[in-house]
Amino acid sequence: MSVLLKDIIASIQADINFDTVSETINTISIDSRSSQNNEKTLFFALVGPNHDAHIYIEELINKGIRYFVVNHVPQELESKANFLLVEDTLKALQDFASYYRSLFHFPVIGITGSNGKTIVKEWLNFLLAPDYNVIRSPKSYNSQVGVPLSVIGINEHHNFGIFEAGISTVGEMSHLQQIIKPTIGILTNIGSAHDEGFDNISQKIKEKLRLFTEVEVLILNKNKTIEAFLNKNIKTFTWSTQDRNADVFFQKNTYEDYSELNITYNQLCFKVNIPFTDEASLENVMHCVLTLLYLKYSQETIQERIAELYPVEMRLKVKNGSNNCTLIDDSYSSDFQSLKIALDFLENQNQHKKRALILSDIFQSGLSDEELYSRVSQLIISHKINRVFCIGETVSKFKNKFLNAVSFQTTEDFIKAFEDLNFANETILIKGSRQFEFENIVSLLEEKTHETVLEINLNAISHNLNYFKSKLNPKTKLMVMVKAFGYGSGSYEIAKLLAHHKVDYLGVAFADEGIELCKAGIELPIMVMNPEMTSFQSIIQYGLEPEIYSFRGLKAFLKIAEEKKLENYPIHIKINTGMNRLGFDTEMLPELVEILSHSKRVTIKSILSHLASSDVPEHKDFTLQQITDFDNDSTYLMKGLNINPIRHICNTSGISNYPGAQFDMVRLGIGLYGVSNESHEQSKLEHVGTLKSVISQIRTIEIGESVSYVRRFIATRKTKVATIPIGYADGISRLWGSGVGYVLVNNKKAPILGSICMDMLMVDVTDINCFEGGEVIIFGKDPSVNDIAKATNTIPYEILTSISARVKRVFYRE
Repeated sequence: MSVLLKDIIASIQADINFDTVSETINTISIDSRSSQNNEKTLFFALVGPNHDAHIYIEELINKGIRYFVVNHVPQELESKANFLLVEDTLKALQDFASYYRSLFHFPVIGITGSNGKTIVKEWLNFLLAPDYNVIRSPKSYNSQVGVPLSVIGINEHHNFGIFEAGISTVGEMSHLQQIIKPTIGILTNIGSAHDEGFDNISQKIKEKLRLFTEVEVLILNKNKTIEAFLNKNIKTFTWSTQDRNADVFFQKNTYEDYSELNITYNQLCFKVNIPFTDEASLENVMHCVLTLLYLKYSQETIQERIAELYPVEMRLKVKNGSNNCTLIDDSYSSDFQSLKIALDFLENQNQHKKRALILSDIFQSGLSDEELYSRVSQLIISHKINRVFCIGETVSKFKNKFLNAVSFQTTEDFIKAFEDLNFANETILIKGSRQFEFENIVSLLEEKTHETVLEINLNAISHNLNYFKSKLNPKTKLMVMVKAFGYGSGSYEIAKLLAHHKVDYLGVAFADEGIELCKAGIELPIMVMNPEMTSFQSIIQYGLEPEIYSFRGLKAFLKIAEEKKLENYPIHIKINTGMNRLGFDTEMLPELVEILSHSKRVTIKSILSHLASSDVPEHKDFTLQQITDFDNDSTYLMKGLNINPIRHICNTSGISNYPGAQFDMVRLGIGLYGVSNESHEQSKLEHVGTLKSVISQIRTIEIGESVSYVRRFIATRKTKVATIPIGYADGISRLWGSGVGYVLVNNKKAPILGSICMDMLMVDVTDINCFEGGEVIIFGKDPSVNDIAKATNTIPYEILTSISARVKRVFYRE
């Protein structure tokens, strides 16, 4: 994009603190981490209930950004940058996007619904790409922020748009309608997602339909409930599998690994085959078929292209690669907008100094090849990519624009040369269009491990962090616990994300956990909560900060500090207020003051204690007494030593239940990972981890036959049994077996049969359409870790931390 600054100022009705407005802006940014920020960037400092991007402005000024949209000018920065002052920075971003959208005139599809939006968008992009230069929402950019950023990606060469719109409450869709201004509408369905934002289903339907107030046609499943809310002036184009009065009627036949759709439209009758059997995919295909029919595509073209549809991967994934590599898998799409997003994601991976990019031809940019690959070259330079592997006829022609580039005409050529390319100790972004089958490259590069994976949603981590931050007083500091391998989720990726969110401290249980984070480049202060005295030397070597909870530990640390001639080394003093686990008791404090007052080798960075029952209402009096005792004991130490350290006692439940006990800092633990002991709070958190596996084998057993050890399950009917390669060695409790628990197969509950084995478990899939190699959900939204914990008489902490290290962790952003 290239827009005059004066036009932006007018579109958002901003007051400015500078005179010159003849500048042009070529980048809109809301991400302080992006290496694409430059002197031509306009940064919108967005403010939400749990975040405020104004805190990054000084950092961005130091990086060379000159223009900012703000709702207030930070103190002492008035003269250091150019500020566009508005009441609401999000509204300003949306207003600019609406203005920018008005500069272009071509067909635009707007998609909304409870499910399927992103898949329908991606499939339509695939289906229409041979005939149009399509601009579409990257990934699932469908929110109040994502939609403006998507529309701002339009350039003068695009001639078709596909944008999705997602809402969570009343009043949001009108903003998105003004930005997208769709000419063709698609309503995928109305389901239960985000129900909490609406009083009833009627309110939700009305809100979603606001996207279509100006469309020339609305494509939807024929439904009397929806039609009752439709404006009669809106032309509809409907489909159904039940109602022959629909404009297009579908009959479906489902087989083991594909489905056949018989389509009747006016006088036209024809069939299409698709490689899907689940109901959701079939519905999504039907919306795509109607769109092609509306756009007057021939029967032959529809049959040919629909048959080539494919599963859509909607997120970037971080995976462990062989030879100590880290992989960023974005191997199913290659367009300029998603390349920018993927490179920004790469920017946040600091495990390795070396960075490589494997890139296919880029399609549908709307730009000439020369301009496109010149821009790609600029991106690669700004992101400090060390080497580039170009795969494809077109990108190979421009390899000289990239530093240290090697080209291959096909993916097969790359694979043949793979052994000589020496991938090791680097971060590799794999970015390719689906037709290049880069999944084969990912398979070559990926560390060969268990088929079972624990997927960690980094967006959910950010959401949960910001939720708890919103509960804190403005001056309360925040420590986040990343011990026990990040509660089973993986420490480094989470620590890196927390550093971006500017938390004040990280907490680990043992020194080796902190050392690994330091080695990986984490620079936040790290407190070791349970340091062994044998680790004190290493703690000092890596600049970690130990919790001291006993005279024995204190004297041992002071001895080492004396030997090393340390001065004011930070330590943390633990007081026992009733947990009776670790810490100095009240009667020990005079001696503690005596020892510390005669030592200059250490400085007391914080005083802390731990709440034993902050999540149990019946123990409220006990907890309040703990808080009082902590206040008294910590005050005694502060006066006796004449110090003013950070004080902290609240854990996750304490943050929610005892807001008056925040003191100077709180410690967030299990809540970050989407688990709360409070039912009202659980609904406001997002689940972080989804444990997935696959079906290894399916067999059918007869009545009287048994499954697994000790024959705890004996069939009372002919039973189809699926074996899943995960067991108690992976952290799945045997108490969850023998009919107590279940997994999800094709979104249906499959009860666990008999005993869970060390490396496998078996489930009943008699009434479920599934196949070998198919995906299985062990836990996630359903069953949740709370569900499993309740059924096995334990706590969610144990479920999460029990997932063994042999289960591969995959991190992703939506």
